[in-house]
Amino acid sequence: MYSAQSSISKLTNLCEISSVEVGQHFYWQIGGFQVYAQVPITFRIVIAILLGSATLATQNLQTIPTSGQNFVEYILEFIRDLTRTQIGEEEYRPWVPFIGTMFFPTFVSNWSGAPLFWRIFELPHGELAAPTNDINTTVASALPTPVAYFYAGLRKKGLSYSGKYIQPTPILLPINILEDFTKPLSLSFRLFGNILADELVVVVLISLVPLVVPIPMMFSGLFTSAIQALISATLAAAYIGELMEGHH
Repeated sequence: MYSAQSSISKLTNLCEISSVEVGQHFYWQIGGFQVYAQVPITFRIVIAILLGSATLATQNLQTIPTSGQNFVEYILEFIRDLTRTQIGEEEYRPWVPFIGTMFFPTFVSNWSGAPLFWRIFELPHGELAAPTNDINTTVASALPTPVAYFYAGLRKKGLSYSGKYIQPTPILLPINILEDFTKPLSLSFRLFGNILADELVVVVLISLVPLVVPIPMMFSGLFTSAIQALISATLAAAYIGELMEGHH
């Protein structure tokens, strides 16, 4: 009887912990449902920034590039070199758009969480923050990586690709399968934890010392956010490159 009551008490405590929110979030009330509005709003702004930047960057291209075109070409060359380094000279070209897609939305999403920027908006309740400080966003952004990984394997080896799960011995089958499931989890939790921690630190500093002290931490947070986007893209390319390694 005591054991059953103890188990129920633990489950109750877990439910209470799962309902705890970090920060004050912004919600929409649609009928009888409460919709988490923070991510849809900020991520649409991120998409608009990316689409607008891509449109401006591809207008009026010159044979002799201007300074703006030079900057865009430098970024694209950076993504290309990153992909080539991780996947290999022979196989990297088809994967450049995918790695770019993994990098740019994450990069802009991370930077969109700068608290100083969102202070110009007054909301009736709650606040806006980076889409990547929500675990749902980071999991969704990490899921294309194993899909691309499986696609690359099936494209290279067909159904015989599944033989890798019993190498070097069939005993390792569960571990090899688990490894593929942990890759997107690793990507998503790493990004979520770092962005959430960075925003919490800045918000706490602003509430304690609202003038000069938080500014260096904000710039540090922007640098950390850029590094996290780079890590996500690099790991995605590395996972694909790991598969391609045996086929050069």
